[in-house]
Amino acid sequence: MIEALIKSAGNKGTQWSNWSENVTCLANRIFYPRTEAEIIEIIHLAKAEQKKIRVVGEGHSFSPLVETDHFIVSLKYMAGVISVDKANLEATVWAGTSINKTNAELYKQGFAMINLGDIDVQSLAGATATGTHGTGTAFGNVSTEIVAFTLITAEGKVLTCSKEENVDLFVAGRVSLGALGIITQMTFKIMKAYKLEYVSSAGDFYETLEQLEDYNSKNRNFEFYYFPYSNIVQLKESNITEQPVKNNKVLAYINDVFLENTIMNLICKVGTAFPSTFKRLCRGMAKVVPKGKTIDYSHKIYATVRNVYFKEMEYNIPIEHFKDCIQQFKKMVEENEYYVFFPVECRFVKGDDIWLSPAYGRDSAYIAVHVYAKTPHNPYFKEVEELFMQYDGRPHWGKMHTRTAANLARTYPKWEDFLTLRKKMDPQGLFLNPHLENIFGLV
Repeated sequence: MIEALIKSAGNKGTQWSNWSENVTCLANRIFYPRTEAEIIEIIHLAKAEQKKIRVVGEGHSFSPLVETDHFIVSLKYMAGVISVDKANLEATVWAGTSINKTNAELYKQGFAMINLGDIDVQSLAGATATGTHGTGTAFGNVSTEIVAFTLITAEGKVLTCSKEENVDLFVAGRVSLGALGIITQMTFKIMKAYKLEYVSSAGDFYETLEQLEDYNSKNRNFEFYYFPYSNIVQLKESNITEQPVKNNKVLAYINDVFLENTIMNLICKVGTAFPSTFKRLCRGMAKVVPKGKTIDYSHKIYATVRNVYFKEMEYNIPIEHFKDCIQQFKKMVEENEYYVFFPVECRFVKGDDIWLSPAYGRDSAYIAVHVYAKTPHNPYFKEVEELFMQYDGRPHWGKMHTRTAANLARTYPKWEDFLTLRKKMDPQGLFLNPHLENIFGLV
């Protein structure tokens, strides 16, 4: 078996890069297992050759979580829905399954994920390992919907983790950065397929903040985009409805493809070629905020098309500090005239009990900032990150950040518990890379 795996992994020295190509590495080998038995064989091989292992799903993280010159294990072929428990409203999937393929299979059977973000190409393992989230103050991040998972340890043992078995591993492992072992199967809470009425409209930045509690309380899912160098925001409100599907394909194309991708791509290229235009481009974009109503099944509403390559940093802020923080952010952007023309995404999430979840122990707001992939992200990201840290900010693990153990430990109450568990599960550091060693204070 191992000879076949080695052969399928190709020659030593295989290049890997993430979605946005801001992280690249030359891995010793990239393996594509199809079974848990093959993963165990790879673990034994890594230990015999004194190599470390990093696991990859779809490579949609901006942070260097996968980067290694040792072994990469891709879950590409460990994908698909394994079973749907219709009585208990639970679905078990292979961890390499992408969110969009999970959505499609569940929809065929009359079910849906409870809440999701606006990107659906990630693997479920990668999305949950980094604390990926949607929006809605009644909902936690996607990891909170996990009710059990299968973990292969550094010793090659297969463990089931849930509220009844291996409880500490279950609580910590739902957002683990891939540091506790290799998750192969996951069971999620699901619900009957449902339709959402999605309304997009333009609003005023300050009026939106004044009415924020109302927006969050009256909508299942609420978020807004703030356009720098203006007072305009795009309001995005979604609620469950029994009305028939109403999806104007022409309007959807204009909003989702033409405005949010074609025009955005053009703005990025013009702004890069002619830097003096970036403020006018921001204000111009704010004037064409998509407006309208769409009714469709949830997975078609949540997911948005993203054809423009970008770099992203996102921070979790205690919700009680959000209004002050976002106003200080707006002031900072305007005073420093950062070279940016991407709107700023603001979302809202319920607190949880997952040790390394950015929303651990607190209801939260998320603020996401972006730059075009071909432009520098500093000093914008660096200085904005410093602002977020003043408000007890925690980084999204899958997005760009510069945090280390020196300044992370104090903001995570269960930080030391996680480090103790990680050392117990992986004393030789089989599942580490330089990025994780830096985060965990092991260098």
